[in-house]
Amino acid sequence: MFDVDEYLAVLGCDERPEADLESLRFLHKRHLMTIPYDSSWNAERGISIWRDVDIDVDAVFDAVVRGGRGGNCYELNGLFRALLDELGFRTAVLSAGIRQVDGTFGPDLEHVFNRVELAGRSWLVDVGFVGPSYVEPLLLSDEEQSQCGSRFRITEQDGYHVVERKGRTADWSPVYRFRPTPRQFHEWSGDQPALVEFAERLVGAGTVIRGRAFETGQMVLIGRRYLHVDDGAEAVRVLVDQDEHDRVVRTILRAES
Repeated sequence: MFDVDEYLAVLGCDERPEADLESLRFLHKRHLMTIPYDSSWNAERGISIWRDVDIDVDAVFDAVVRGGRGGNCYELNGLFRALLDELGFRTAVLSAGIRQVDGTFGPDLEHVFNRVELAGRSWLVDVGFVGPSYVEPLLLSDEEQSQCGSRFRITEQDGYHVVERKGRTADWSPVYRFRPTPRQFHEWSGDQPALVEFAERLVGAGTVIRGRAFETGQMVLIGRRYLHVDDGAEAVRVLVDQDEHDRVVRTILRAES
């Protein structure tokens, strides 16, 4: 059963915070540091990955916050949206197409995240993306913003808003593209050809994606490709050794060794 105070305690917050930017920043980063992204739970869904976008909040809370497992984008962002709503924030559901390895973008409904309105400004809120990306809310603006040694900007391209990131040595690179208009859950109902085709490719690849943030960066494991971002500096390697791979998985999932 969804419990606000228990949720806050897991995130390291002893009392209910005010619905302000300082609290939003704290909760957002703590969520990414505490509750991992883990796509392994998608395996049982097959090509129906998005069938439960409108989550059963109580069930997902019991599994993720209370039970300690990781989750996918709509589970983690759905839980966080429920928490923010309870705390008095004004939220809305957004969707995005994630940049693929070949430079194209996934379907518009591929990724589910949130928007929060505060004092007349819009903030992108996303605790369900493996990264590397923003670990604190991102202002929906053309202003350049810095977080944990990386820089972010939102550009407009082909009718979309595109979140772009730049590390200490890398050039600007897209994270995902989206439209700022709120989405409705019925948009994921029925057979969406683009989503079905995309899901078939994901299921066929069988690649498990996991990630979690830490105080100064993020850990991202895609199959055996391990990306470690610390203060904007990136290190990428393939984990060939099985023991090392298993240790990284346990670290991301905060499991005992």
